[in-house]
Amino acid sequence: MDELIEIGGTRVLCYAKEGLVLAREADINDLLGAAFSSEVDLLAIPVERLGPDFLKLSTGLAGAAFQKMVNYHLKCAIVGDIAEALAHSGPLRDFVRETNKGNSIWFVPDFETLREKLLRRTGAA
Repeated sequence: MDELIEIGGTRVLCYAKEGLVLAREADINDLLGAAFSSEVDLLAIPVERLGPDFLKLSTGLAGAAFQKMVNYHLKCAIVGDIAEALAHSGPLRDFVRETNKGNSIWFVPDFETLREKLLRRTGAA
């Protein structure tokens, strides 16, 4: 079940591991709808919810999804182990490294890391 929580003043919608898989560009709209109805700041999406091509940057799926989120002023964290995808893609490694330096899109190995990152950002840690 999806869960709405607050961490250091940031409203986070934590998606359940089971549910709609982001396999097409249109799938992001369902996630955005839930985000807007909950008035959240950040979407925490488990890697289990990513379609098989989501992390293949050549498909453009991740780029389109993240661009929509940024356009609507939503932050996003992909939560979980993406080591295998990183091992097979230099461009993905570069993308993850660069996005993790910013404030809009993050890739974190687990929810605790996301919590710590949010608390550091807000000075609550």
